[in-house]
Amino acid sequence: MRAVVQRVASARVSVDGIVVGEIGSGLLLLVGAAGGDTEADAEALAAKVAGLRIFPDAGERMNLSVADIGGEVLVVSQFTLLADVRKGRRPSFAAADQPEHAAMLVDLVTASIGEAGIRCVTGRFGARMLVELVNDGPVTIVIDTGEGRVL
Repeated sequence: MRAVVQRVASARVSVDGIVVGEIGSGLLLLVGAAGGDTEADAEALAAKVAGLRIFPDAGERMNLSVADIGGEVLVVSQFTLLADVRKGRRPSFAAADQPEHAAMLVDLVTASIGEAGIRCVTGRFGARMLVELVNDGPVTIVIDTGEGRVL
């Protein structure tokens, strides 16, 4: 799996003009599932995101996790993270997982973050979404998983 983690002051996602997910301070998590990704990959990603210490402590050092600050996570599925742009000008998305399996993995990431005691909301899988965010920092981190672990 591949994820882009952005530290945000706030974020929301809407579908057809209706807000379907909204958070205050926390993380916007854009998630793409590749063919061959497993439940272990989803769980490894969720564990890493839940424990990632990228929020400032009293000394302004990145030393706190989203759970430590009582923050929230907005998970948005994004198969385009798996784009291959090495040839031509049109991206290939052949590496992306099949929608049914990808949806299950994204749901597992969301559920696993929630089981860590962090409020977690989502966009709508497969929908055309408008994502709005107020980036905090900015802090943006890319995480890849494979074989049930963070790479």
